[in-house]
Amino acid sequence: MEAVTSPQQESSGPITRGCQWLKSLPNKFCDKTMEIARKTKKLGQDDPRRIVHALKVGLAITLVSLFYYFEPLYDGFGDSAMWAVLTVVIVLEFSVGATLGKGLNRMLATLVAGALGVGAHRLATLSGRQREPILLATFVFIIAVVTTFIRFFPKVKARYDYGMMIFILTFCLVSVSGYRDDQVLEMARDRFSTILIGSCASLIVCICIFPVWIGEDLHKSVAANMGKLANFLEAFGDEYFKVSEESNENNKSYLQGYRSVLTSKSSEETMANFARWELGHGPFGYRHPWKMYLKVGNLTRDCAYKVEALNSYLNSKIQSPAEIRGKIQVPCKRVSLECSGALKEMASTFRKMVRTRSAVMHIESSKKAAEELKSLLKTNLWEEADLLEMIPAASVASLVLEIIECIDKISEAVNELGEAACFRKSNATVLPEQPDSIQQETVQQDSNTAMPVPHCVIVVAE
Repeated sequence: MEAVTSPQQESSGPITRGCQWLKSLPNKFCDKTMEIARKTKKLGQDDPRRIVHALKVGLAITLVSLFYYFEPLYDGFGDSAMWAVLTVVIVLEFSVGATLGKGLNRMLATLVAGALGVGAHRLATLSGRQREPILLATFVFIIAVVTTFIRFFPKVKARYDYGMMIFILTFCLVSVSGYRDDQVLEMARDRFSTILIGSCASLIVCICIFPVWIGEDLHKSVAANMGKLANFLEAFGDEYFKVSEESNENNKSYLQGYRSVLTSKSSEETMANFARWELGHGPFGYRHPWKMYLKVGNLTRDCAYKVEALNSYLNSKIQSPAEIRGKIQVPCKRVSLECSGALKEMASTFRKMVRTRSAVMHIESSKKAAEELKSLLKTNLWEEADLLEMIPAASVASLVLEIIECIDKISEAVNELGEAACFRKSNATVLPEQPDSIQQETVQQDSNTAMPVPHCVIVVAE
């Protein structure tokens, strides 16, 4: 379809159109600049740690660049000093766990591959000049094939994939380069030394200057996902059983917040893999059970899929009449609110790393309401209703009952994680006996009575 042009545009020549484009260019440039500035400001406000990370990368690169600026340092390493700069650029990640994982992988892979490369070069040299390239090519082929196949193992790919790539690269550089350069041992030594310096500089800067612990982000993410589901269930009852057409804006935001839970699997797995590299810090000790976070996250996503199905009935064009929905309104809203309360309690106590039984009380209450809903579905209230009109409401009731089972599984997984991670216990201890001084004051205050009023002290220990 051809574009429609005005008569003025048709009559104007290319020079006129070019002049108009040049006149509008400053305004376009200013608008584009303001848009980039707004996006940059929002990016920094969303997570100020990004600005700190950029400064840390600049500091680390500046420090290792000193090997090029000062003659005594440059004379010791020569052109190999550039490997330190490249190592910082590649290794220094946003979080401590990612930096530790990459740094240790790079150092260990370089050390092992360098040693094997020197050994392969020496062995090929002993075979004679004619057989040397054949043996080197054979060694490179075997190492590349075996290492690449090992990378397909799930556990190796999750934690050591980067190290395997560096292993292949270093072995090829050392062994193949040794065919043209007899100083292969010094080359391997310089490469390992510069990579060690670059990795250590990255680790020191990442850990000592405003460290970002990926384990804390994983902990907060799992708790936040439970809170998002709780917000949906809290708002669902009012939105589904509403009589008027008026809608609450808060309910609308709550009803859409759960969608990010559905796509959180890959990010949680990545954070868990990086968190396993981190040192003990704060409440997260060494060998913290990060794998169990994935179990809680998977159960939370299973619940989110049920919530997604439940949300589809809010926007469905086929709805049960208000009188049919009204028959299940009371037990359904009670189940929804109790499930929301259970998830909120779990999210709050999980974030604070505290073990309580408060969520279990909400789950038990939801199960009692579920029994009322089941008995209501079995009665003859539906005999006069049309089957097609009854199906949407019955489906909603069925999904609500399934959500109770999901939340019960989440509660069990959270309790298991709390025991494995040694979360603090929160309970109330009643002390029936009082110190003598308190008892004497009680007797003096109640001397007009025949018997002293008993007292008890409730101590809440966290």
